[in-house]
Parts: sequence; C-alpha cells; structure tokens
Amino acid sequence: MPIVLHSTPLLWTRLVAMIFSCVAFSVAVHGGQLHEGTGDWCIFCWAFSFAGTLLVLLVELFGLQARAPISWKNFPITFACYAALLCLSASIIFPLYFLKGNASYSETRNLRIVSTVFSCLATIAYVTEVSISKARPGEVAGYMATAPGLLKVCETFVACIIFVFITDPVKYDRHDALKYCMSVYCICFILSAAIIVLCVAEWTGCLPFPFARFLSAYALLAVVLYLSATIIWPIYNFDKNNGGTKDRPYNCGTAMGLCIWDKVMAVAVLTGVNFVLYLADLIYSARLVFVTV
Repeated sequence: MPIVLHSTPLLWTRLVAMIFSCVAFSVAVHGGQLHEGTGDWCIFCWAFSFAGTLLVLLVELFGLQARAPISWKNFPITFACYAALLCLSASIIFPLYFLKGNASYSETRNLRIVSTVFSCLATIAYVTEVSISKARPGEVAGYMATAPGLLKVCETFVACIIFVFITDPVKYDRHDALKYCMSVYCICFILSAAIIVLCVAEWTGCLPFPFARFLSAYALLAVVLYLSATIIWPIYNFDKNNGGTKDRPYNCGTAMGLCIWDKVMAVAVLTGVNFVLYLADLIYSARLVFVTV
C-alpha cells in the first residue's frame, strides 16, 4: 500500500497538535496524582484528541479517504473542532481543580503545570487546524467546514458542559420551569447532534425534505427555546421570590473547583452563550436558504 506524504501546513499542524496532547496526558498520568472524576475527564480530553488525530493522519498517510465509511470532507474538521473544545475545557478545568489553592512547590505541582501548558498549546494547535481547514468564500466544501457546521459543534459541546454542571448535583428538579430548561437543553442537543451525524455519514440526501430549509427552521426553533431558557433559568435560581439566591456563598471562594452556586451561574452563562451561537447559526442558515433558492 503506497504511502502518500505531502508536506503542508495542515499536516504539520496536526502533528504538533498530536504531540502536544500526547505530552499533556502522558505527564499527567505519570506524576500528576489525579483523583477520579475531574482528572479522568481531562485525561480523556487529551487522549481522545491524540487518538483521533493519529487516526486522521494514518488514513491520509495511506490514502484511505475513499474507503472510509464517512464523509472525509466533514469528519477531519469536525473532529478538530471537538478536539479544540475538549483541550480548551481541560485547560480550564485542570488548573481549577489541581492547581487552585496549591501554592506549595513540589514535583507533582510542576508536572501539573506542564500538563496545563501543553494542553493550552494543543488547544491553539487545534484551533489553527480548524482555521486552515474551514471553507473559504466561494470554495466548495462539506457542510461541517462552513460556519453553520462549526457552530453546530460548539452548540453540542456547550450543551454537554451544561449537562455536567446541571446534574452534579441535580439542580433542575426543584421547579417545573427548571425542568423546562433541561428539556430545552436536551431537545436542542439531540437535534444538533443528529445534524452532525447526518453530515458526517453523508445521509442528508435521505431526508424527505430539503436539508437547507430544515436547518433554517431548526435554528429558528432553537433560538426561541434558548431565549426562553436564558430568561427562565436565572429567575428561578437567583430571584429570592422564586426560591433562589443572588449572593455567592462565602465558602465558594475556598472550595476546590466549583461550588453549587458557581455551577448554577455557569449554566446561566453557558445558556446565554448557546443562545448567541444559535442566533448566529440562524443568520447563517437563513442566508444559506435565500442564496440557494
């Protein structure tokens, strides 16, 4: 089987990203002394990014793109975008849980700092890969290489972070309005994830309706749903008349990681972030419909 090797900026960017993510999880596993839960998540972020990038490099190295059972126009950039977000989350979470409040100098702390630095470098490398791979104006490319496709990746990732904060511990069962917010997060996540799967698997042609119109209609629905959740979630968590509290507890500043109030606030902020992402998605999707009609 012939080996196809073309020295391009994209190839070197992938190699660098793979090396940085490999160093990040190798150092953390070697001497980071990580506890279960948060530490496992960070290791997963780096290891998953490394393994996926290695797979992409091997497929392209041996010229197996045509034999892959997925769309190679959509898969590499989709994975790179997820890898960038995963490494970004690890770059934030890891120091928050393993460096915050630890001022003592030790080999373990130094190794944790090294993992954090290489995680940040891996994030930059994956963002660079996405920037190189994304579609340019007038260029024929897969849907996931366009702005709406990349926004779908960001929307699903933000929703996953919301699920982590909202379920540890469960913070949506106190009122029906909060349960409604949880249903909004679930519905939009499932539909966005389904769109990504359809594009990567090249199944969009199997739909009984125009894919572009479906994207526009779904984006409008998601904007309306997330707008309501952006309003409802803070009211029932920070308004005293609805059983909430707007003041941050004093013990939150000394607790390792995030306290419950911080997680509730994070959900409120991330809900607003996803609302903005879906609004941008709606604008791009509407333009796509009007341009193609």
